[in-house]
Amino acid sequence: MRKLFSVIVIAIAFIIAFASPAFAADAASGAKIFSANCAACHQGGRNVVAAAKTLQKEALQKYNMNSMEAIVTQVENGKNAMPAFKGRLNNKQIEDVAAYVLETEKGWM
Repeated sequence: MRKLFSVIVIAIAFIIAFASPAFAADAASGAKIFSANCAACHQGGRNVVAAAKTLQKEALQKYNMNSMEAIVTQVENGKNAMPAFKGRLNNKQIEDVAAYVLETEKGWM
């Protein structure tokens, strides 16, 4: 029984250590990165190229872009008129932008 308990404790510690992201996304940093790289086309959560595909909560839900993973993929790889930012921004910066978009989706001005 003791051995089983030890194995369980080690397994839980392993999961916690390796399942946690190396860093948490930072929406405040994402705001600065968004301003410098995204705001030209997405000022105030709008979209100057495809007017219906805004960063508003309803549009993000409609186009299945309302998750961290979906936004990170879009920013990394681009799509249609949106350029890929994978070579311009590092993974942390892209995650920060995604966190900012998700945090701000309810209150774009």
